[in-house]
Amino acid sequence: MIVPPPRHLVRLPGAFALDRSTTVHIGPHAAGAVRLLRDYLLPHGVPLPPSSDGGVVLAVNPALSHLGDEGYELRVDQHNIRLRAAARAGLLHGVQSLRQLLPPPGTGPVEVPCVDVVDVPAFPWRGAMLDVARHFMPVEFLHRFVDLLALHKLNVLHLHLTDDQGWRMPVPAHPRLTEVGGWRAESMVGPAGSTRFDASPHGGAYTTAELRGLVAHARERGVAIMPEIEMPGHARAALAAYPHLGNFPDCHLPVWTSWGVSEEVFGVQQSTMDFCEDVLAEVMDVFPGEHVHIGGDECPTAEWHRSPLALERVAAEGLSGPDDLHSWFLARISRFLLANGRTPVCWDEGGGAPDLPRETTVMVWRDPVHGRQAARNGHPVIMTPWRSTYLDYPQANTAGEPPGQPAGVVTLQDVYTQELPPPGWSEQESGLVLGTQAQLWTEFVKDPTHAEYLAFPRLCALAGSAWSGGDDWPAFLTTMRDHERHLSALSINHRPLGATG
Repeated sequence: MIVPPPRHLVRLPGAFALDRSTTVHIGPHAAGAVRLLRDYLLPHGVPLPPSSDGGVVLAVNPALSHLGDEGYELRVDQHNIRLRAAARAGLLHGVQSLRQLLPPPGTGPVEVPCVDVVDVPAFPWRGAMLDVARHFMPVEFLHRFVDLLALHKLNVLHLHLTDDQGWRMPVPAHPRLTEVGGWRAESMVGPAGSTRFDASPHGGAYTTAELRGLVAHARERGVAIMPEIEMPGHARAALAAYPHLGNFPDCHLPVWTSWGVSEEVFGVQQSTMDFCEDVLAEVMDVFPGEHVHIGGDECPTAEWHRSPLALERVAAEGLSGPDDLHSWFLARISRFLLANGRTPVCWDEGGGAPDLPRETTVMVWRDPVHGRQAARNGHPVIMTPWRSTYLDYPQANTAGEPPGQPAGVVTLQDVYTQELPPPGWSEQESGLVLGTQAQLWTEFVKDPTHAEYLAFPRLCALAGSAWSGGDDWPAFLTTMRDHERHLSALSINHRPLGATG
């Protein structure tokens, strides 16, 4: 009935009917949740006006602290709907459950089945990363994507805003980042290493107003936006805009048109470090959430071995060699964010560095062993393993699947059955696992329709794993077959559950 499946759900006889006369009692701290519920009921012709004795009651009650910030209670009988939570976030999640219990608009009477639901998430971090650097996605799609995350109680949208192939984040003090870094001359056709290109310019950037609007839209739905500014690698777009930030300041290169990993990385001279702090100050102003992602993955060090500027930094910091600049860079930037009241996040290449502040959260994209080292170093970890959370891989090994990463398949079951925490971890290590997140890289994803197809229904499975624990695949699949009608009613481009392969 509800995806992700609640911890406790009992179906009771009968249903509660809603119509134009149905009213709502707005309890403490519930106004935002009521606004959201009204948005979902208006297509059904139910305006839900306020009343002191409404048949629908929403309220935040701190006495329900055993539910935590995100849990809720939903009780529906033939006369009333009662939705309560200990905090605003829980109330918003309860609204999404109630939304899923509604029939599709225009299909008949507006009735909610009688149920008794008590629901609490298994993990606090339930996210999805969308790469808008490789292929720019319109802001309207980002709003829709947030809506679909909220529907499934996923609470983080991780925006991958910069990479070798494009820079999408406006920084007024550095306008060339989007004017130059936001556009590439063409794009590679096929996987990394291909010699074919499409001869078609590609680019785009968001305005500050658009990003602030996205943050507000997400907050109303209980979704946090975590921006990512890649460093010290995956920096070619920034270096195309401002060559002096690199290891060889007189070297002028265009925005990268290939896939894979560019050899060009940020320099480590003071002017580059000042630039990174300038950019992150703007990021923190636009994105008020706790977490800021600084990248840290796939950083070649060859330039640092050849650059006089980098070798000067190695000597000045007393490092053992140029390879140590990677962890030095991430540690310095992490300390900057911490000093400004934010929590830095990086990919797992940074998690093994002993000088990385313990407060830095590590995303484990390779294998669990890399995350275990980060946990042993005291870092909170988020499981993002490519074998079970990378949605740019096809959903099945069939000819009908759209192009994606050329090797491997990540099925719906792969996503749902990932083990959280990973097996064999100690109790202390397991206690540092915040949750999980799916990644949708877009080298092969040119438009929102394709992105949506790759995301669904696999994001439903990720929600089942992160919220419900992922321990009953047959029951989840049964629930998903019913839930598919919601995906269709919302015109979500998704892979049908009945598809073969």
